[in-house]
Amino acid sequence: MISPMNTAPRQATYEDVLKAPDILIAEILDGELITSPRPAFPHARAASSIGQDVSPFDRRPGGPGGPGGWQILFEPELHLGADILVPDLAGWRRERMPVLVDESFSTLAPDWVCEVVSPRTARIDRVRKMPIYARERVSHLWLVHPGLQTLEVYRLEGQQWVVASSHVGAEVARAAPFEAIELDMSRWWLEEAS
Repeated sequence: MISPMNTAPRQATYEDVLKAPDILIAEILDGELITSPRPAFPHARAASSIGQDVSPFDRRPGGPGGPGGWQILFEPELHLGADILVPDLAGWRRERMPVLVDESFSTLAPDWVCEVVSPRTARIDRVRKMPIYARERVSHLWLVHPGLQTLEVYRLEGQQWVVASSHVGAEVARAAPFEAIELDMSRWWLEEAS
């Protein structure tokens, strides 16, 4: 007797992530291994500048240099259920994550995530990752699109993302959850060649 062939796709594992070449960012979304090349300069510039801009929050509360109260990391590896995600930036309120432990990933969902969107990653960020962040109760999500020079700020209401604000170009923005400071978005974009 011939047994039926199993045609279900194999579920990716953390071993697949570990085997991915170092030059790629490896994630598992809904059981599928997704790899992406390192970001291009528009993406890297936006992520670096945003990290600098929100750094006053990455301090102990009441300390010098800013409002504090957050742990903010660049490209942390998140293990959220069976999914493994690597957002461009993520932050945890210190009351939820008082100290960073010496681990290579976090199983605690962040309170804020920033994804820098490129034409290649837009579908993944919007269609695949946003529902996972909602399922895991991430309170705030930023989608930054260097090509369009936009910032979309979302807040979670129930299980749905709601647009809290939108900003474009060289605006000076106040964006939740970091509305205590002004963000000079003109720093986020590549300068025009003269």
